[in-house]
Amino acid sequence: MGSVTITVDSTESFKQRVKAAFSGKRQEQRISFESFELLWKVLAPNRMALVQTLAGAGPVTLREAARRVGRDVRAVHSDVHLLLRAGVLRKDDEGRIEFPYTGVHVDFMLKAAA
Repeated sequence: MGSVTITVDSTESFKQRVKAAFSGKRQEQRISFESFELLWKVLAPNRMALVQTLAGAGPVTLREAARRVGRDVRAVHSDVHLLLRAGVLRKDDEGRIEFPYTGVHVDFMLKAAA
């Protein structure tokens, strides 16, 4: 399915993209987080390794995902469910999980503290 951009966006920016999409403007594939802290919480190193391993792999079982990343199924189970709730991973009709993109671009800006 190509690549997806993971961003930190304000609610207003998100609303503008939705409005543009409803007016027929094509939007790039994007997964947005409302804060830098939330992005890092959801995409912690173990979870990002899982995303990277599943990129372009097609739907797999939870057990297969755990085998591919070399981790215990129980630990991967909690990571998978957090990533599903965040909209990073998807589940197919058979209950298998997938990250339907072949690449990830992470885009965010850090500004000086006020």
